[in-house]
Amino acid sequence: VAMWIAVALLCCSALAGLPRAGGSCPSQCSCSFHSLSEGTKARTVLCNDPEMTLPPVNIPVDTAKLRIEKTAIRRVPGEAFHLLHNLEYLWMPYNSLASLNGITFKGLRRLQELRLDGNNLISFPWESLAGMPQLRLLDLHNNELTSIPPDAARYVKNITYLDLSSNKLMTLPQALIATWANLQAVPYFPNDNSKIILGLQDNPWVCDCSLYEMVHFLNFQSPNIAFIEPRLKCFTPRSLAGVFFSQVELRKCQSPVVHTSVAKVKTILGSTVLLRCGTTGVPIPELSWRRADGAQLNGTVHQEISSDGMSWSILGLPVVSYLDSGEYICKAKNFLGATEAFISLIITDSESTDDPNSNGKGTWNGKASGMEAAAYNDKLVARYVITTSTVPTLGDGAGTGDGLLLPDMAQDSNPQNLLVSPPTGQQEPERMVRSVRVIGDTDQSITLAWKAPMAKNTTVFSVLYAVFGERDMRRINVEPGKTKVTVYGLLPKTKYIVCVCVKGLIPRKEQCIIFSTDEVVSAGGTQKLINVVVISVACVIAVPLTLVVCCGALKRRCKKCFVRKPKEIQESYVTFESLSPGTKAKGVEGEYLTRHTPDESNRLLSARSSVDSEAIPKIEGQPNEYFC
Repeated sequence: VAMWIAVALLCCSALAGLPRAGGSCPSQCSCSFHSLSEGTKARTVLCNDPEMTLPPVNIPVDTAKLRIEKTAIRRVPGEAFHLLHNLEYLWMPYNSLASLNGITFKGLRRLQELRLDGNNLISFPWESLAGMPQLRLLDLHNNELTSIPPDAARYVKNITYLDLSSNKLMTLPQALIATWANLQAVPYFPNDNSKIILGLQDNPWVCDCSLYEMVHFLNFQSPNIAFIEPRLKCFTPRSLAGVFFSQVELRKCQSPVVHTSVAKVKTILGSTVLLRCGTTGVPIPELSWRRADGAQLNGTVHQEISSDGMSWSILGLPVVSYLDSGEYICKAKNFLGATEAFISLIITDSESTDDPNSNGKGTWNGKASGMEAAAYNDKLVARYVITTSTVPTLGDGAGTGDGLLLPDMAQDSNPQNLLVSPPTGQQEPERMVRSVRVIGDTDQSITLAWKAPMAKNTTVFSVLYAVFGERDMRRINVEPGKTKVTVYGLLPKTKYIVCVCVKGLIPRKEQCIIFSTDEVVSAGGTQKLINVVVISVACVIAVPLTLVVCCGALKRRCKKCFVRKPKEIQESYVTFESLSPGTKAKGVEGEYLTRHTPDESNRLLSARSSVDSEAIPKIEGQPNEYFC
């Protein structure tokens, strides 16, 4: 009997430490009941002892709402809530929690609200949300969260109230933004008009390209999204501190792209070589140089940023020797990735070379003439025109055109071998462009014209141009039907190459020309000088002739004014005769003539008498006719 009594006491003591339905509240906590819509009652447990350091372990299993507030709890054991299968509300605000384990919320499949605001959490086990399919509210306000992993987007699709405000978040993953933008979930609060509520304010947001998607999401939010505070502000960089998201314009992040002016440089021993490497990307990539063989660089590096936003790195190699020959690697890197480009440097002891770029600068000294100059220009054009079926690679352009990167071609001593045969991948319509010419304008712009007799009104032409010696060509698309375009933004006294072709095709050699902006300006100045000379000569010849004519006319006018006729001549007007073709009067033989006075003559010239003049004395009833 004593043994059975001892066993019973041990069992009772063991069961006393387990949670149980209908059991008493744990110490340091208070319990209450509230009625549910079904007529049943739900238990609420409130623990707010400031000296509590661990959650209670004997919480009744029928608890529906657990509130642990304003305590000194720093961690939650993994098994603390495993038996609370009926728990729907778990509120643990304003404690001292620094971290949470992924198994802390295991078994809480009926949980609807999880409030953890006012703690010191630096991270949250987002994967644990998969075990809480009915969770609708997650409050992480006023914690120490610094980032949210991209995988969190998989677990927040059912949450309709998420408060991440007053943390240390600097950006949000794009996957999470995309999830919110496409989310069509049922709202947690019935009177919220099907809106999902987000709290993102009071975080140190870094307004760079990584925040592009978020800014776009806030400025063009979907109608089913509502923000606790929609006017978010930038924290960094300093130039944008305090600026609202609606007032900033950010660029989308882009991986780095490397551009090199040449792929091979051939120079003589003892010369100075400059290797240039440019890059584009957002944010601006960092450029670095190294040798492929691992040898130490024998030069200096200079960094600069051009007006179009491209970052350049120039490696200067003074007094090169044979040891400097080899492959040089230019590397561009930002947080999205890295890209490399190779430049081969060949050192020779002679200036004679078949490579037109032997001086490493790609410029022409202008001393060749005749067939030599023509062949040299053919080779220059051949560097930019692809004579195989290779398709050019399009890159991001700047300004008014798009970048076109044309791969290097094998150098051939005979340019005709490169340029005679058309590309096998191009069709006949490319030949419709001919007679490409430059019309002089200014030292910073040129007007380009060409003929296209076979083109239709819908044909679109592309103009490709680049600074001579560079591989990065820019593209301008001309409006359909036009055969003339003006290119702006050119550099003064700079040599360029420009090609015209049908959009989408590769230009041929005869569709490209090489020009220099100083030559265009000189041509324009010469034309102006010719115009001035012609106008001056015309003035020298025309002005004396005009003066002679005017003087002659003035002289004749003066004579009319100062030379007067006699008065009797002025007063006499004209002598009128009366000629009668009728019968002769008696006593008069021959033709009858009568001479009248000037007064009669004046009467005959009056407006009336000149038409229906009254008859003077008639002779035998026959009318008289008067002649002047």
